[in-house]
Amino acid sequence: MMRMIWLAVLAMAVLLMQAAAAMARPESLAPLANQVSPSVVNITTTTVIEGRTGPQGIVPEGSPFEDFFREFQDRNGNGNGSRPRRSSALGSGFVISEDGYIVTNNHVIEGADEIEIEFFPGTGQPNELLPAKVIGTDPNTDIALLKVEAPAPLKYVKFGDSDTARVGDWVVAMGNPLGQGFSLSAGIVSARNRELSGSYDDYIQTDAAINRGNSGGPLFNMDGDVVGVNTAILSPNGGSIGIGFSMASNVVVKVVDQLKKFGETRRGWLGVKIQDVDADLAEAIGLDKARGALVTDVPDGPAKDAGVLAGDVIVSFDGGEVKDTRGLVRQVGNAEVGKTVRLVVYREGKTETLRVTLGRREDAERGPSRRQDGDGEPGQSEKELLGLSVGVLTDQMRGELNVGEEVEGLAILSVDEASEAWEKGLRAGDVITEAGQQKVTSISELEARVAEAREAGRKSLLLLVRRGGEPRFVALNLAE
Repeated sequence: MMRMIWLAVLAMAVLLMQAAAAMARPESLAPLANQVSPSVVNITTTTVIEGRTGPQGIVPEGSPFEDFFREFQDRNGNGNGSRPRRSSALGSGFVISEDGYIVTNNHVIEGADEIEIEFFPGTGQPNELLPAKVIGTDPNTDIALLKVEAPAPLKYVKFGDSDTARVGDWVVAMGNPLGQGFSLSAGIVSARNRELSGSYDDYIQTDAAINRGNSGGPLFNMDGDVVGVNTAILSPNGGSIGIGFSMASNVVVKVVDQLKKFGETRRGWLGVKIQDVDADLAEAIGLDKARGALVTDVPDGPAKDAGVLAGDVIVSFDGGEVKDTRGLVRQVGNAEVGKTVRLVVYREGKTETLRVTLGRREDAERGPSRRQDGDGEPGQSEKELLGLSVGVLTDQMRGELNVGEEVEGLAILSVDEASEAWEKGLRAGDVITEAGQQKVTSISELEARVAEAREAGRKSLLLLVRRGGEPRFVALNLAE
């Protein structure tokens, strides 16, 4: 009898828990939509496009029929090809402050001559179109900051912490898809930390419907905070197929703060060329596991001034672990220009701590490309080893390979297609400048590096190879 009573109590408790869970779940997204929709805007841009000056595309330029077609166009009211015409485009955005700052995508307003903001009707915001001015843009993250002057304080939304967004969490996208006006779509976070094409990409992937015109609009969590800016879709037909990308709010916040303060971004710059460390590279340099960012070149800049060398593996930056090259690029870019940071590098079997004063990436990108390499006299011998046929650079080779006189090393003459060297991408015309993290200028030096690695019990040899001036490290198995 008592057992039946306990079973009944347990069943009742389960039913109550299910009922409580059902009550905790929102039956509708309408309250959330009403809360945040006043801050979501349509953006209309107008661009003046210069007209064409003749019947291009109808007959070839200089054709004897050119005058005939021009006269035909004039008679039919199409002879104003030389007059400029206006082109309009639509996008979305959202208000982030009561004094009228608005976030959108850079590609929504790029090249626009006029930008107008429209609030959705019935939200208590201004009914008229408001002209907007561009405060600043960041093409690297596709973010733009606009400003409008409104007759009264505007309703706005706040940024949330995108790092707390979990795969499976509900999200809501708002904007102006396909120019149809205010629209809401719901879905989940499908994936995190997506990278499309940029160095600073950190996209949230969602299956909430995003279409053309949604660009620049907000992606909300269930608390009504912005966790992403809707930027791109993956689609074979231009419409939503459930794969959309929103730039994570934690990236956007930093960009917006800098655009508001300076009208441009100011990212930290270390001044190194880097590549990821794979298992073979880690073994070749004696690193315990594949981690960090391997320095392939150190042009003039902050890192060189601090003593960073090609072949160093950066394992820590400003107190944070460096997992890979993408992580380091973001860590440096987020750091303050002019800040002196601690850089921990793995070098020749031990770690060293260096102090680097960061420069500004934007200044470096505008400046001339600079690279420092060794000097030396070419030799003439050839040799086959490690699946490669190599020879010291000659003047004729330099001309054929477009290699400058300042580059010193061994030219790869051919690669055995059955070798590991071929599998790892080495090709004829590449230039080996270092082996075992030491410069090589002759065949005998390369052979010595191979012998030293074998005597040290290494399974592979680390090569620094240049192609078209760009360096990269390759670890080759010594069994070849």
